Amino acid sequence: METAGFPIPEAERHWVEAAERLAPEFAARAAEHDERATLPIENLRALHAAGLDLAVLPAAHGGADLSYLALGEILGVVAKACPSTACVWMMHLGAAATLVRYGNPAAAAFYAAELAAGRRFANALSEPSGGNLFLFPLQEAVPAGGGHRLDGAKRFVSGCEIADHFLVNAQVGGEPAFFGVPRDDSVRLVPIWDAMGMRATRSQLVELDGALLRAENRCTGIGRTDPNIIALGLPWLSVGVAEAALDATVAHARSRTIPTTGQAIAELQWVEFGVAQAHVRALSARLLAQRAMWLADRRDAGALNAAVEAKLHANEVAKQVAELALKVGGGSGYLRTSPLQRHFRDAQAGALMAFSAEVCQGAIGNRLLSGP
Repeated sequence: METAGFPIPEAERHWVEAAERLAPEFAARAAEHDERATLPIENLRALHAAGLDLAVLPAAHGGADLSYLALGEILGVVAKACPSTACVWMMHLGAAATLVRYGNPAAAAFYAAELAAGRRFANALSEPSGGNLFLFPLQEAVPAGGGHRLDGAKRFVSGCEIADHFLVNAQVGGEPAFFGVPRDDSVRLVPIWDAMGMRATRSQLVELDGALLRAENRCTGIGRTDPNIIALGLPWLSVGVAEAALDATVAHARSRTIPTTGQAIAELQWVEFGVAQAHVRALSARLLAQRAMWLADRRDAGALNAAVEAKLHANEVAKQVAELALKVGGGSGYLRTSPLQRHFRDAQAGALMAFSAEVCQGAIGNRLLSGP
């Protein structure tokens, strides 16, 4: 549902259309992956086969220099069909793009080739005791031959079970440092994931037992205000969930009647009012998310602030729309066979993902109250 204020470049529309062709299959498998908490590997492979993995890279590394606006639209399409797929894919792209963009020439070329070959990447930054401070690790790596070694753990590593490479951070010389780490015997997965929603991300705990952080795989030149796929992409997960919940609500209301009166649920005024409000909220969430992407495409320094604003709003909208879905669905919407309850569970995840809703509120409020 692209809005007129932020049009996607016409030359990139075919990428969005490729995602739209895949989305019905993703949606058809979403309930089963949720029920079994299984990774949607076939969906991830389909995105790669469509060229969407490589598209985000610079042309110098075989990519298509895909705009953030187009990427956001694609993430929204995928998230509406299966938010777990969108989450794993976004983390995969974010890790790979960081290693290519900020790696030395040899490392960048290597990781770009790995992405092109279908290798999987995972974002392993969040520490068990670090809360939302995933960009500021507490765990310290110690000097070792060829780089540094890290003993520690990273949590909520989406898609880690199929990852070939991890983006890992650690304290090095008192400063945060980011490295590409291959999957080897020093990387161990702890199967703790049994979540309420977004179950198919399988975001396990990853333990690092003397993992070698090679100097040649270290990222350099990362700026705190640099646009990045994950920070900018997170709002789109909630946008997709909100739009899916709204569509499911409308479909349910249109198909059901009140047994005692024969009146269609869609004709009830409170349902009309609720759907109208949900529509406007979902549209506003999409517009804020598009605004952040538009700013990022222009390398505007305010892009990340805009992304925080977009995430906060989209997280809340997803929960509000999903709550309406359950209300309209009634008892039948509460059953596990209904997509309404799945959208409700998935909607809770966004506000918990770093930066959490509370951290976003704090950052926005502090920025406004501190003044220029």
